[in-house]
Amino acid sequence: MSGGADQANDCDVLVIGAGAGGMTVAAVAATRGLRVIVIEKTGAVGGTTAISGGMVWVPNTSKHDSGEAQDTPEQAAAYLEAVVGSEHGADLRRHYLAEAPKAIDYLGRHTHVHLRPVPFYPDYYPDVPGATLSGRVLEPIAFDARQLGDWFTLLRPPLPEFTLFGGMMVARADIVHFRKAFGSIRSMARVLRLVARYGAQRLRSHRGTSLVLGNALAARLLKSLLDLGVAVRVNTAAMRLIEKAGRIVGVEARAASGEVVTIVARKGVVLATGGFSHSTRLRRQLLPAEAGEASAAAEGNTGDGIELAEAAGSIVVDSNTNNAFWTPISKFVRPDGNKAVFPHTVTDRGKPGMLAVNRAGTRFTNEADSYHEFVQAMFRAHNQGPSIPAYLICDRQALWKYGLGAIQPMTLRLGSYRRSGYLFEASTIPALADELGVDADNLQTTIAIYNRDAAAGVDTAFGRGSNAYHRYVGDAGNAPNPCLRPIVTPPFYAVALYPADLGTAAGLRTSRDGEVLNGEGRPIGGLYACGNDMNSIMCGSYPGPGITLGPALVFGYLIAMSIPIAGHDGPG
Repeated sequence: MSGGADQANDCDVLVIGAGAGGMTVAAVAATRGLRVIVIEKTGAVGGTTAISGGMVWVPNTSKHDSGEAQDTPEQAAAYLEAVVGSEHGADLRRHYLAEAPKAIDYLGRHTHVHLRPVPFYPDYYPDVPGATLSGRVLEPIAFDARQLGDWFTLLRPPLPEFTLFGGMMVARADIVHFRKAFGSIRSMARVLRLVARYGAQRLRSHRGTSLVLGNALAARLLKSLLDLGVAVRVNTAAMRLIEKAGRIVGVEARAASGEVVTIVARKGVVLATGGFSHSTRLRRQLLPAEAGEASAAAEGNTGDGIELAEAAGSIVVDSNTNNAFWTPISKFVRPDGNKAVFPHTVTDRGKPGMLAVNRAGTRFTNEADSYHEFVQAMFRAHNQGPSIPAYLICDRQALWKYGLGAIQPMTLRLGSYRRSGYLFEASTIPALADELGVDADNLQTTIAIYNRDAAAGVDTAFGRGSNAYHRYVGDAGNAPNPCLRPIVTPPFYAVALYPADLGTAAGLRTSRDGEVLNGEGRPIGGLYACGNDMNSIMCGSYPGPGITLGPALVFGYLIAMSIPIAGHDGPG
């Protein structure tokens, strides 16, 4: 299926990949009057963006609430310097901070990409110089998917575990109402209205049409492409870049029909294929062996863009602190029989009554730290003793209120999770230790110390709940510490946690305008890269929510704005 007015195999700009970065390039280029084709090798549009939280980390935008403490470029630069701590990529980070506000404003004026600041969302390292508690994190405004028409069926759906009733997305602000539905008349009324709206939507659509989070961002970008006349082709895979006179002038691609076609791109080819999360070769080359093959990224991210660029003379930058952005995941099988992973980002680890231990039955890190930090702690602990998998433990009260991995809050029937081996359950802590195969004496001691600290409100081992980010991922209604509550109500439960990536950080070296550079550092004419195909400006650090989507949008914009309207007119 294709969208847009032009179906011929020639264009000004060819974009390979229909995630946030690629669709941003396409939308902005189209607003400048360029003819654009987007090809996507999978059958769905949106990539990892569509299954993500949709946060965009962009300091100093005009959307910052004037009533809040103001950010400054210097403050943002100081924060990145403190967290990233690398000279590598420093020029691109400075360029990002300078150009990002312009990019967000341009998208807001010329496309359907409308973002707003999240009222309170701390940077992940709130105690380092330059950190802020709000203003830098933007989220997409909810989107009515009916505006996509038939294209809605080709928008990648969110993860089923992040929806209710088989397809209802829940906005971040409404989660608290669902948790309080049985204890607050106001929350119950809100929930009933949302459920009634969803029921009406399902009479007309295959899933709920009120989109939020990353699904809303992907939908807004797709709507922009359709309105701007961009041709979007799914099930179309790039096979080879075409070079003439030292310049990339198009690609050979396998179309949905199976036919191999040549697509001419007069002004540029943009690689936006999502990085190498599912490339066995590149994972073995660039990621630690302990990471295995698990990934929470979209399945189509198999390193295609990187391999195309390598064949054209580019190289992958391997000088990052980490070559991936990490999250702990649990592994399970969905009712349809498909294997899946659940990313434990913010829904459970930092909540009261949750505790992570290794095979020795001891804690190894602060559970309320960012998901990226948590996995790095897993790696470090595993060097000292078996810590992969680790185990996230809770009691009945915490499971009911917050859920546990793929098990949603207030789940009445747990039998299928137990039978599949996903959920461990026992009536006592020693029995749970036996189920997990961890040291029972150590586990009892660990939980006894945790319970003592939880009652006092101070985590003496790791300081959980001691900074603004911890408190954000905790439960503000829990006292005296929003991240701590004794684990005392049987039965006791656990799921196994493994390291996985949310996306890869190592990528192609580029210029400030996204031009792909060769091994000598010179631009490969007509070839660009953005998103996770581009080496991360964060050098494998994770300063805050949306530090992949922010650069994807901004460098996508910069690529599109740098492509000349007049100039090189094709391969001949």
